[in-house]
Amino acid sequence: MLVGIGTCMQREDSPKRALEPMDLMLKAVQRAGADAGGAHTLVGVEHIAVPKGRWRYRNPAGEIARVIGAGSATTVLASVGVLQQSLIGEACSRIALGEIDTALIAGADASYRILRAKQLGERATERQQEGTPDISVEPAEELLHPAELRAGIRMPVALYAILESAWRSKNGLPVSAHRQQLGAMYQRFSEIAAANPQAWRRQALTAAEISDASDRNPMQAFPYTRLHCSTWNVDQAAALLLCSAAKARALGVPQSKWVYPLASSESNHMVPVSARADLAGCVGARLAGHSALAAANMDALQLDLLELYSCFPVAVEAYAQELGISLTRELTVTGGMPFAGGPFNNYVLQATCRMAELIREGRGCTGLVSSVSGVLTKQGFGLWANQPCAGGFASTDVTSDTARLDVPKTVVEAFRGRGVVAGYTVLHDKGAVPRALVLADTDTGFRALAWSEDTALVRRMEDSEFCGATIAVEDELFTLA
Repeated sequence: MLVGIGTCMQREDSPKRALEPMDLMLKAVQRAGADAGGAHTLVGVEHIAVPKGRWRYRNPAGEIARVIGAGSATTVLASVGVLQQSLIGEACSRIALGEIDTALIAGADASYRILRAKQLGERATERQQEGTPDISVEPAEELLHPAELRAGIRMPVALYAILESAWRSKNGLPVSAHRQQLGAMYQRFSEIAAANPQAWRRQALTAAEISDASDRNPMQAFPYTRLHCSTWNVDQAAALLLCSAAKARALGVPQSKWVYPLASSESNHMVPVSARADLAGCVGARLAGHSALAAANMDALQLDLLELYSCFPVAVEAYAQELGISLTRELTVTGGMPFAGGPFNNYVLQATCRMAELIREGRGCTGLVSSVSGVLTKQGFGLWANQPCAGGFASTDVTSDTARLDVPKTVVEAFRGRGVVAGYTVLHDKGAVPRALVLADTDTGFRALAWSEDTALVRRMEDSEFCGATIAVEDELFTLA
């Protein structure tokens, strides 16, 4: 069970005074130990895992082990592209199987420190580390398709916005109504963040302030403004201390601190956005989500608390749709990544800490935390409760089942011919002319990416639905057919 949670956040404008990520991580770990009853609960931890952040440390888990007195711990470093829930699920599984008694998962990012250093013309330095982790976990494949890179897509917002347009079209929402819905959903997120003491941005905003572009809230990739996007420039850390019931008793951890992992599930089937047959759906989320719930003999309507991964709105919408969850209910316990903060490759740990805190307080008996890696590429879920599951902890991997159902399309480059728009966005890069980007189903049965800088066409694509429109593609440019 989860017996210790620790979070740490700083907003220090001087990069020289700001703690570097390793020190934030260590502070979160020490707080997790204190939360469980004292530093003695960390001594001798047998398994320490860390998801890679925007730092260069070679073996952060090894440094944690040395500091807390766990020199024999197995150390793990997971690269970007590995689900954070995978680390939690692996630790819980090893404890459930009796292979180990204690495990620690910790992560941190200090992107605000990096930003401030850049603004001041300074360097955000980090200490060097010796040694290597016992286990390094890497994603099996690349997250982006070569055609996406050729089209100039470097940031995930463009691809998420394309998925958003497909979701909007599939659900029959007019463009204006859809933007209002996004604003209302994220207004509620900002209100939840305002009440979360661990949130980075604690100001409740209106739907209009979120969805309407302005100098302080510029459009990024239509329909996403900056406030629809994860806030990555934050300094935040989190740590989870897990152990068996016998070990918790031996350590003297009060039972009021115990939060039980009922299930962990994941899908690691990787298909680049451009090749996905169904841009509006997420097969892996459906299979993994229902697998986690089934392990506890539950359905989504029985959940008291939810944390749907919120890097961009379509991640929330697609997960909710696949699980049969209404968008009108509370979808986050933190306030979401734009407002609570989205530390690079560490948010699931932050959200799990908040979920455990609320379960302990009696704000709910059960809670589901979802996980995303890549561009809605991999999907994961952690199911938590204030009571153990009769069948014990369950861990499932639905990757092979997802692969059988999610057959990718062939993406071609330098296409010439006709196509039907499957998804699109308008990119608003700073200092550049707005550029429309479409992903089309070609008349030859393939997929192709194309773009246009035609001002009238771009304006029309932001005012009315363009999914389903027929276009003519000449290499990488498109026009209406």
